[in-house]
Amino acid sequence: MRLDFVTLMAITATNLCMLSAALPLIMGRGAGTAARWVQASLLLQGLAWAAIIASSYAWDQTLSTVSMAANSLAQWALFEALAIWLGPRPGRRLVQALVVAIPLGYTLGFSHYAFRVGWANLLLATLLLAVARATLYPAHPAHFADRRWRLLLMGCLATMAAFTAARGVLGAFTDAYPSFRTPHPVNIAAAVAANVTLVLGTVAVLVAWRDEAEQQLRTLAMTDPLTGLLNRRGFESHGQALRQRAARQRLPLAALLLDLDHFKRINDAYGHEAGDRALAWFARLAQSMAGPHDTVCRFGGEEFGVLLLHAQQEEAQRFDQRLRERLQAESAQALGFPIDYSAGAALWHGGGEDLAELMARADAALYAAKEQGRRQLAMG
Repeated sequence: MRLDFVTLMAITATNLCMLSAALPLIMGRGAGTAARWVQASLLLQGLAWAAIIASSYAWDQTLSTVSMAANSLAQWALFEALAIWLGPRPGRRLVQALVVAIPLGYTLGFSHYAFRVGWANLLLATLLLAVARATLYPAHPAHFADRRWRLLLMGCLATMAAFTAARGVLGAFTDAYPSFRTPHPVNIAAAVAANVTLVLGTVAVLVAWRDEAEQQLRTLAMTDPLTGLLNRRGFESHGQALRQRAARQRLPLAALLLDLDHFKRINDAYGHEAGDRALAWFARLAQSMAGPHDTVCRFGGEEFGVLLLHAQQEEAQRFDQRLRERLQAESAQALGFPIDYSAGAALWHGGGEDLAELMARADAALYAAKEQGRRQLAMG
């Protein structure tokens, strides 16, 4: 069977354009920013293939330069999608530099065939490898524990990098590879590989999008919609992880329960909307006072929970004091009325004490603070 290279290129361009149109229909309005970057990447790749085919018939330098630019931008768009899914990626400056250098060097050296083919293909291979590297080591491994889609995408990119580099080397041998349309075995194999990796890469992207959607659902299930803090379920999940870390590293841990005093009076006097504003404002303030490894949640109603890592009694009392000082100084101006709270705190004893037992002691201390007149911290 004889494979025609131009036909293979046309099929690839058509597939890319069809996929870029189909993905929004598949993903719908739930597609996030990363998915939009992927759609842009596919569309740019389709444009790149269409432009390189058209350059054989007219405006060779202009259209082939457009092809190089579109292909480079397509890889940058995929890199941006990976940065959203996996966290900040290494090599961003290299990717940005290559996106500019590839089409610029290509058009400036267009009159020298061996140079422009070698320049564009070898740098594009480097760009593909940089994007392939970006699939490794997610910044949020718990969110993207399934590494299969990342390895599949990395394999697709590495494969195309190898074929692209081979094209760059062939550029030095103009008799064997006088034009991009030459039916050289490497060229034919690269065109076939482009179609195969397109299909497999799209599968990888769809799995990544599924992971993103599942993570969003998990986040919604563990987040209080009014305050943006963790809810009870989220607190239990994060709190258990924090307690396990404290046990593993032998770190002190303190738990606090905070209950806004006379909150019903606020609702009665100022309305439920004002009460909601007070809850949201208090939540932001408490979160801002917590450290990067601490956990703050809203249990429900006007009750909040805090877990402080590296905290003994003194640190728990200092957190309470700083929070009260901010409330006294800012709440009346921010809300139009002052607010205060009662608090109970307990220190983790270590050993086999679980999170529920720790919070039960903090709850008992909170009850004691209310019995003693509110607006104070009691230790349990």
